Order: sequence, then structure tokens, then C-alpha cells
Amino acid sequence: MPCVVEANIHSACFTLSNRWFGGTLVACACACASTPSSKFPDAAAAVARMRASMACDRAIQVEGKVDYFEGNRRVRGTVAVLAALPEQVRIDAFSPFGINLSTLTSDGKSFSLFDLQSKTYSWGPAKACNLARFTKVALPPFVLVQLLRGEPPVLVHRPEDAHLRWQSNWFGGGHYLLEIHGKHEAIEMVTLQVPERDWALPWQAQHPRMTDISVVQAGRNLYEVMISGYASASTASPREDPDGLEPTLMPSGPQCTAELPRRLRFVSSDGDTDFVLEYKSAVHNPPLVPSAFQQPIPGGVRTMHAECLD
Repeated sequence: MPCVVEANIHSACFTLSNRWFGGTLVACACACASTPSSKFPDAAAAVARMRASMACDRAIQVEGKVDYFEGNRRVRGTVAVLAALPEQVRIDAFSPFGINLSTLTSDGKSFSLFDLQSKTYSWGPAKACNLARFTKVALPPFVLVQLLRGEPPVLVHRPEDAHLRWQSNWFGGGHYLLEIHGKHEAIEMVTLQVPERDWALPWQAQHPRMTDISVVQAGRNLYEVMISGYASASTASPREDPDGLEPTLMPSGPQCTAELPRRLRFVSSDGDTDFVLEYKSAVHNPPLVPSAFQQPIPGGVRTMHAECLD
């Protein structure tokens, strides 16, 4: 494969090699080695391939832990996450003793949040600012669901407003940078990595991974998420009633072994909140009950309408 580098990189490489390696272009050779033999032709092809890689996934079920910083305050805990396309999500937070401390549900239209400590039940529209009461980062439900699956929520855009380029690393390999210009002065930047095992494959068979995504609107940072630890996940098993009184619930989608991320780090627009979610276990297409993304009002709590503006 021919060595192709940006002009400024080539110049820097030549200068460094002359200074440190007696005129040999060792650094340049290293920078150009070991990249995928077949590259995505454009942004549309990369996005389509990512979606095809996740086509078997309809929902995910995750058990993990959260660790977040908010100002000078640090909070840790365990969580159970249920997320289904296009915008349904449920997050339960537990104490070390298994007590349910908080539950967030959103069916894409209605939002509710139960907080045991304050004994409150908040409800309102499923807006980004309401979900931020739990996630600490303002994300619309459909964006959160896609990020949990490791798939980028792509801004609505014209084909000519999406750009893809390969950026080589100094010592081999590299990554794609996907830049999308959407409506209302929104710009989305996505970093895509291709696993080394896929480098010899044609781009139509590769499995790109999103490792970073950020969205800026009119110069204001909306959010950034760093994603890592991708690993294959299996399809959930059917859910059987041990007493045999209820029918068996089958998985909510087909058999699926697509990769899922294992660590997501959400950074708020002001940089003051750092929310880390780590998966201990994850499965595709868990059985879903109709009420999974709604919750009744518990007894003995104070109810309040969650008013906020996106």
C-alpha cells in the first residue's frame, strides 16, 4: 500500500528524521505503516456500515456501575439499564445492599423519575433537560438510546454537509474523523476506529467503532461522549415464570452478536459534570414487558411536575 501523508506531516516527519535518524525517514515510514487496506469512500458509506453492524439489535439490557463528578461532589453506585429503539429507556440505581434508590423511565413521550432519598416522584415530557436529572448530561431519549448501543445519533443533514477523512497516527494505524453540519448551526464530530482484525477486509465487511462524539451548536458545546471497551454481546434468554403462571417472554429481537461498548464517559456542556457508565454485563434484545418504560407513582411520595426547557 503506498504511503500517503498530509504535506505538513511529511515535512515534520522529514525534519525529525534528519535531526534524530541521520537523514533516514524512519518516523515517516512508521507513520504510514499498518492501516486498513480498504477505506470507506465517504461519510454515507461509513454511517451505513455502522448501522448495518447493529441491524440485529432492537434493545439492550445492561448491569453496571456509575461514577460521576458534579462540582466537588462524587457519587458512585450500581445501575440496571434497559434501552429500546427508538427512544425508550429505563435506568434503576441501587445501593450496595440492593435497595432501589432511584428509577428513571421514558417511553419517548413521557418522563418520570423516582428518588427515594427525597421521596419525590417527578413527571413531565421526555426532554433532554428532564433526562439530565439522572444522567447529569442533557441528551434527548433517542440520542441516549443510540449512544448506549455504541451507535452515533446522526444529525439531520444534506449529503454534501457530511465529510469523512482518515487521520494517520505517527506510529502506525489511525482513525476516521466524521464531520456533519446539521441545521441551526449544529456540528457533529465523530471519531471512528476500525479494529485491527478488520484491516485486511474490504470496507463493506469492516466493523467501525465510535470512540468519541461531540456536538456543538452555534459555538456552544452540547455534549461529548467518550466510548471504549467494545466486546461482542449475545442475545438475552427467554424469561420464564418460575411458577408457570405467566407465558414465557421471548427476546425482543432476532439473534444478535454485535459488539457493544463497555464504558461511556459523558461530559456536560459546561464541563462541570463527568458521568461514567461502565457495563459489567450486556445482552441484546431482552424480553420486554409493556410497562417496562413506565412506572407507577409509589405511595408516600411527593409528586411534582418536571418543568424545563431544552
